[in-house]
Amino acid sequence: MEESPDPPFMETYKNLFDAILGENLDSNKHHDLFMVEECELPLINLHKLNYGDKFEREECKKKIAKASREWGFFQVVNHGVSPDILEEMRKEQVKLFKKTFREKMNIDKSLNFSEGSYRWGTPMATCLRQISWSEAFHVPLYDVSSSKGLNSLSSTMEQFATTLSELAQQLARLLAEELAHYNKSNYFKETCLPSTCYLRMNRYPACPISPQLFGLVPHTDSDFLTILHQDEIGGLQLFRDGKWISVKPNPEALIINVGDLLQAWSNGVYRSVEHRVVTNKLKERFSTAFFLCPSYDTEILSCVEPCVYRKFTFREFRQQVQEDVKNYGYKVGLPRFLLSSH
Repeated sequence: MEESPDPPFMETYKNLFDAILGENLDSNKHHDLFMVEECELPLINLHKLNYGDKFEREECKKKIAKASREWGFFQVVNHGVSPDILEEMRKEQVKLFKKTFREKMNIDKSLNFSEGSYRWGTPMATCLRQISWSEAFHVPLYDVSSSKGLNSLSSTMEQFATTLSELAQQLARLLAEELAHYNKSNYFKETCLPSTCYLRMNRYPACPISPQLFGLVPHTDSDFLTILHQDEIGGLQLFRDGKWISVKPNPEALIINVGDLLQAWSNGVYRSVEHRVVTNKLKERFSTAFFLCPSYDTEILSCVEPCVYRKFTFREFRQQVQEDVKNYGYKVGLPRFLLSSH
């Protein structure tokens, strides 16, 4: 019998799944994951930023800052990332995830990835709503650069990471300037190095008990900026104005979202918004994300006075997140770092 590429979700979480076997799987209480309004994120044409006249460039910058303040999410087209690179990255990703679960569990060394790069499910889950029905390779960029030329996957990842890193730096610098912090515009170049950022390749297998489970549980991103390339299947949702909304896939666009660190650094001007992925009963979904992260020793301090958040290092933030997930089953995030007066 041919081995499956899927992680052993049903076997691993059997006790949690058994609790719902007696329920009506189409129960209305699970429909909220899908019965949400679909929206198109603010769409920004970066051609105007890079090649437009002065007025067009300024207008584009203001649109990016406005979307970061009001949505925390936006999408960009004419972003300068070659469609060939995006297509090749997707092909290599699909090929990697088609390997058997057993192979993926032991593939770190052969790909020159750090131990533990391959992840699946939710290790600490105590209930269904804490399970992420997905698998991923979470790869530090220093693994990517040190694997350059090792195989077609590493070469493609390196190209993908290089182009997305340049885009992330450009957008972060622009957002700093829109806060009138021109003297801080090199901050991200100095703190977010090729050795400190990450790539994450995601696969969301078809889920036989969708919609009871998330593909990825609700969360915010623990970085400055995230750039996401997703397929046409859909499933990404974000929380806005007190309700969940579904993001309509756009094959031409990359999705950008503000992370926790940028919200803290901007003193809450730019918003790190909670988002999630819902499962699909019939189709698998793929996406690849680039995370603009600083070194662990980088101090995150608001560039605006009076400060909403206390000063903290990226290491301290990560450790607090891990501790909260272990103790409570979910990430608390930035509220842990609010100054008492707020």
